[in-house]
Amino acid sequence: MTEATPRALVRAQIAVESFCVAPDGASVVYALRRVRRDAYESHVWWRAYRGGRARQLTRGRVRDTSPVVSPDGSRVAFVRTSIGDPNAVGQAWILPVDGGEAWQLTTLEHGVSSVLWSRDGRSLALVAQGGDHRFVVGDHRKGRAPVARRLTRLDFRDDDSGHVVRRVHLWLVAAREGARPRQLTSGDFDVLHPAWAPDGRRIAFSADRGPDTTISPRLQIWSVGIGSKRPRIRELASLAGDADRPAFSPDGRQLAFIGTDVDDPPDKVPPGLWVMDLPAGRPRPLTMALDRPIGEWAWCDLLMTDETPGPAWIDDATIGVIVGDRGRDIPYRVTLDGDAEALIDATQRVAASGIQAADGRIVIAAAIDGGAGDLYAVERGRLRPISREGSSWMRRFPSVELSELELAGPAGPIHAWMASPPGAGRRRLPTVLHLHGGPTGAWGPGGTMDALTLCAAGYRVLMPNIRGSATFGAAWVNALSSKWGEVDAEDALAAISAAVERGLADPERLAVMGLSYGGFLSQWLVGVTDRFAAASAENGVANQISTWANSFFGVYYNRRAGLGDPLSDRGMRALWKSSPMRNVARVTTPLLMLQSEEDRICPASDNEQFFTALKVLGREVEMILYPEEHHSMKSSGRPDRRIDRMERILAWFDRHLKH
Repeated sequence: MTEATPRALVRAQIAVESFCVAPDGASVVYALRRVRRDAYESHVWWRAYRGGRARQLTRGRVRDTSPVVSPDGSRVAFVRTSIGDPNAVGQAWILPVDGGEAWQLTTLEHGVSSVLWSRDGRSLALVAQGGDHRFVVGDHRKGRAPVARRLTRLDFRDDDSGHVVRRVHLWLVAAREGARPRQLTSGDFDVLHPAWAPDGRRIAFSADRGPDTTISPRLQIWSVGIGSKRPRIRELASLAGDADRPAFSPDGRQLAFIGTDVDDPPDKVPPGLWVMDLPAGRPRPLTMALDRPIGEWAWCDLLMTDETPGPAWIDDATIGVIVGDRGRDIPYRVTLDGDAEALIDATQRVAASGIQAADGRIVIAAAIDGGAGDLYAVERGRLRPISREGSSWMRRFPSVELSELELAGPAGPIHAWMASPPGAGRRRLPTVLHLHGGPTGAWGPGGTMDALTLCAAGYRVLMPNIRGSATFGAAWVNALSSKWGEVDAEDALAAISAAVERGLADPERLAVMGLSYGGFLSQWLVGVTDRFAAASAENGVANQISTWANSFFGVYYNRRAGLGDPLSDRGMRALWKSSPMRNVARVTTPLLMLQSEEDRICPASDNEQFFTALKVLGREVEMILYPEEHHSMKSSGRPDRRIDRMERILAWFDRHLKH
């Protein structure tokens, strides 16, 4: 066994990033991410659906991602980015499956993010940036900063790229060497999740074409024809809320998608599966009776697949989806009549992300019972492994024991997972209360790097699905609403108290940690109780008033959550009521603050206020800033920074809990 140190775990991790089932269902291609020479490399692999030895299709110092198989199964298209060049952008490449060299298809100036084969295999749709800078003033192409940036809309930034200087659009290119891509869409909006119609004449996609997506976002589904020199964009499906992730039925007569039919939908309204008859039917819901969200919901940073968990047509009358249910993500079959049935035993400990179907065969990416993500065939109510690389690396390290608990709470039982060191039994151990993000996230049965590291160091990790957590029905989500710092804090403290009462957690050696909303709640808890010996808050929210404007989606997020806005005295008081800053003078718990400098969801400027106040008060606090990193650094940041993050958390807890 290898010691499960942060350095060993990060360097050993292999992650399935994306996958594609061949149209005949006979094979699967997938991208595997590894750490090589302190950077990520990704390569495309092939494996038969029925099993057997995997074949590595690409090699080199590259990131090869988003592989898709041609309709005849002979070629794989993917996106390649060279490693080592900070200015490198992804381009579309094509590779023969049965041998031969990969060749580069595109040389677009601003790169390609994803590719999609046409139904006849002659062309590829590309998702790529297009157009001029949206708000730059003056010539910026001489290696110097522009004169200025002129802003007329709020949607000028996001967390991935910072300033959104160009929009992402749809392109078309023939699948032959020397072909020149042609841009199909244009305008001040981004194209998401394209789907090619079976007749090959048009491509559907989701986009928000409203006047300002950061004030009032509303995704709708559109289509664009590919035959005209001046393609027209037409609305294909619309709901009062969002409509996203379109998928055509094999016969082209139906369109399935994920959406909500509530204007400005709050978190309590779970996204559902919808279908409409083509060409001009009305959308109708299929999963409202489930009272569960459709799509990936349970958090697992060892499940890295970037597949969109949208609809997958099994046949012309049946759709496969992922349903979030009681801290799990379960594959379901839904008929056009609205009959929904779990494809496996819904009590299994499964966190699934991504579902595809071809020729009646269904494949999901999933992490099971505390493990990492791999690909599984869904057959006769069971999951059969297809890939093994995504989880086999974990065998080198001590496993964790994952328990599912029902803990007494003020509003009813609180569902929770507890990760413990092997052989811990019922001994009292130092315990970390780990709070998920969202707040409408959920802890699931997949593994996390934090749990692996902390359990290897002798800690238990308690992960409760407190009020506000998704997958337990709208009533459980709605119980939180605008009551940040109230019912969530009550549940979090009740959960750790229950673990103490059961003799599992040592009351003198308790810690709390969390990221995003979990960072907010960690900062809140240390301001209302001194029962924790140490705390770690990562990319949290300290001041709801400043976050309203500094977060790139703060305006509409706060409105949907009912938190308030600073446009009135009443709204200002509401925001301050749920701000950890209001309690900062009462903080006595040693606090480690971790912050990604380029985080536009929970910006550094917000949490610097909390750090500043604690330093003025003379409290024990450290703030670690990670350059270039964004909100999800813990799972996708540069490897050495991920290692540093985990080592610091472990050292902080060891210092204050193991005395």
